[in-house]
Amino acid sequence: MKKIVICTILFYLFSVAQSNLEVVQDEELMNLIRTEKYVIVLFSRKYCESCDNYENELTGLREDLVETLNAWVVKVEDSQLTRLYSPDKEPVLVFFRHGIPLLYDGPLNDELILHTFTTNKEPISKELTDNTFEHLTQAATGSTTGDWFVMFYTSECVECTRLQARWEAVGAHIKSRINIARINKAGDGAITGRRFEVANVPSFILFRQGKLYRYHLQKYDVQSLVDFAQSWHKNVTPEKVPLPKSPFDDFVAMVVEYMRENPWLWQLGGGTFVLGLLGSLFARFFQKSAPEKKKSDKKSKEKSKNK
Repeated sequence: MKKIVICTILFYLFSVAQSNLEVVQDEELMNLIRTEKYVIVLFSRKYCESCDNYENELTGLREDLVETLNAWVVKVEDSQLTRLYSPDKEPVLVFFRHGIPLLYDGPLNDELILHTFTTNKEPISKELTDNTFEHLTQAATGSTTGDWFVMFYTSECVECTRLQARWEAVGAHIKSRINIARINKAGDGAITGRRFEVANVPSFILFRQGKLYRYHLQKYDVQSLVDFAQSWHKNVTPEKVPLPKSPFDDFVAMVVEYMRENPWLWQLGGGTFVLGLLGSLFARFFQKSAPEKKKSDKKSKEKSKNK
């Protein structure tokens, strides 16, 4: 009799454990994100009815998610990391693919959740650089690669970091019609950032058929960005896509940008320094041109003598 009671208790405890998601701490979660290919996380909090509803839905889906994705399905409660992936309060559902987060922004529907995750197993947003931007987007010609919706960011921008999961969600909505990408305007995308006169981050530009459309709203929710890419950009005055700047023009743009970001330099005589620097650059530019001209004249004279 005692054995039957013990077995019954153990079976009950096992059933309870199986009916809830595994709870992990923030440190454990970060380790999972770093080491595992797929991790599905419910950011939850205690005494939250909607959080419980999400957990029940995910618990019912867990077997399918493990079978189709071989994914870890866990939850964290009252996590300090929640705001990194969504501005909303819990519940927040995020799917990490190779460490890249995708925010689930749809209704609480098991079929839709499963479809969203299984059709977005790889990161959607492409990472562009100065070397790859024009080749991949063909922005200036509007040729064969289609429309591109590009987010300009910097590594130091906290809001940009918080936007990554939402940006992937935007990509999940529009990827069949529009390419989506990011470029670091303070890193290997600095020249491209200056080319398009991107002053602040995050900034969003839609490149479509040789024109660009700037997103000026301060609303960074998924639906607003999707609406802009799909149709609302028609309400914005289009600009012609500028050609890449010459090295000299880019240098001038870089100096202007630096002075704009550091206005205190003007008070310390920075303006004089910049003017002197530009003057020196002009001098070097003409000095470089002069020898080439002399060399060309010398070759012409030698040809005349030979004749």
